[in-house]
Amino acid sequence: MQDQSHSYLYQPVDRMRRMATTLMVVMALVLGSLQMMPAHARNAGLPDFTAIVEKSEPAVVNIRTTAKVPARAGSGGAPGQDPYELFRHFFGPDFVPPGGRQGPQPAPRGRRAEPEERSVPRGVGSGFFISEDGHLLTNHHVVADATDIFVTLTDGREFKATVVGSDQRTDVALLKIDAKGMATLPIGNAKTLKKGQWVMAIGSPFGLESTVTSGIISALGRETGDYLPFIQTDVAVNPGNSGGPLLNLEGEVVGINAQIVSRSGGFMGISLAIPINEAMQVVDQLKASGRVTRGRIGVQISEVSKEVAQAIGLPKAEGALVSAVEPDGPAEKGGILPGDVILKFDGKTIARMSDLPRLVGQTKPGVVSPVEVWRKGKSVKLKVTVIELKAEQTAAAAPEPKAKPVESQTVVLGMTVVPVTADAQKKLRIKGGVQVTTVGAPASTVGIAEGDIILAANDSDITSPEQFAKMISGLDKSRSVALMVRTGDQTRWVAVTPAK
Repeated sequence: MQDQSHSYLYQPVDRMRRMATTLMVVMALVLGSLQMMPAHARNAGLPDFTAIVEKSEPAVVNIRTTAKVPARAGSGGAPGQDPYELFRHFFGPDFVPPGGRQGPQPAPRGRRAEPEERSVPRGVGSGFFISEDGHLLTNHHVVADATDIFVTLTDGREFKATVVGSDQRTDVALLKIDAKGMATLPIGNAKTLKKGQWVMAIGSPFGLESTVTSGIISALGRETGDYLPFIQTDVAVNPGNSGGPLLNLEGEVVGINAQIVSRSGGFMGISLAIPINEAMQVVDQLKASGRVTRGRIGVQISEVSKEVAQAIGLPKAEGALVSAVEPDGPAEKGGILPGDVILKFDGKTIARMSDLPRLVGQTKPGVVSPVEVWRKGKSVKLKVTVIELKAEQTAAAAPEPKAKPVESQTVVLGMTVVPVTADAQKKLRIKGGVQVTTVGAPASTVGIAEGDIILAANDSDITSPEQFAKMISGLDKSRSVALMVRTGDQTRWVAVTPAK
């Protein structure tokens, strides 16, 4: 009985030993099979960039630029340098260093020395070929103000490049070298990109040619205040990468590396690329005429806040709020008014304020484009003829006339308001409205100031102080009222909550 009990106690131990032996055999077989697998199969969860690099690298170039600067050639140091220049700055051009005169000789009194020029390195960047006949893309800031541009291929050949055209606003430049049979990169579609997608960059960070880095797309349509929405990635990009390609896993160009967001001047995890679709639209114009022609309609715009959208009845905070309209400009002739919210241009939705200047800018001057605006609680459809943007132009306005003092004053929402004179209405191109002479809460809390003109409340125009006061008194005190406010030549909507 004792022996049987002893045998029973050790049966689980024997079973565990047999299971462990079996597991070891299985692990050995698995490890053995993994060793026999190709490397790409073992790393199937991560992208393999080797084939993309091998195919794409010959089409990517290093770009270095030089510039001419005034200089005095001397014999006391390197060409163009005066070892005693600092002493001459403090002690005058006749300073004699120990051991006699060295460096550039000062010009005789009464005569100015003729300045000489010398060529100095200006910068380093990257680029890539888009055609076999030597056309290549880079950034505008890589070649701006350069005297000479040199393009170095991966095989060591160097060519002097000419600028076909360069566009500062989009930071795109098209260059040309005198060569044939260049390796090119296929152009992809940035509109199909998704967050988390793998991408790769090739360039010359800090002058280190043909450097490859990879990462993922962090964000799309990143606004930085510039003309284009950028592709944001975590690909390591540094000075010298500018102008190089951003490639997808098919080896197609989806962007041009252009900027980094950094506090140190080097890579800190955020890099920005110009979407290739936007860049190629610029390239087409640069090839045709060497310059980019953009459209304009003559409006100044601002964002639509959530509070204002709710107050004026917009389903959601989108579109571009028209804050000013250029007198006799395309927008005014087409019927667009200050305070309108532009919802669509040429059939395309304006999701953000910055969408409008891009869409208008891409429109050929002379084209009549449909425009949909939100006005007084409903959608209004208009047509505007786009004209050419020749310079940075803003809507002009007449000087702000002062309202004549009147005896009767009305207090509404903490503001003392008076009528706007007929002469002032004519000069400001407005109808009706009331002008603020003093302001307190709640109007002052949303930025309304003395001298502002209130043009509308919610969906109704303001015609007089009495009509304004009666309208506000009949509103629900628990809900904000949207006021259209004119300040100088700018018009905006503000949401004010009446005091209970």
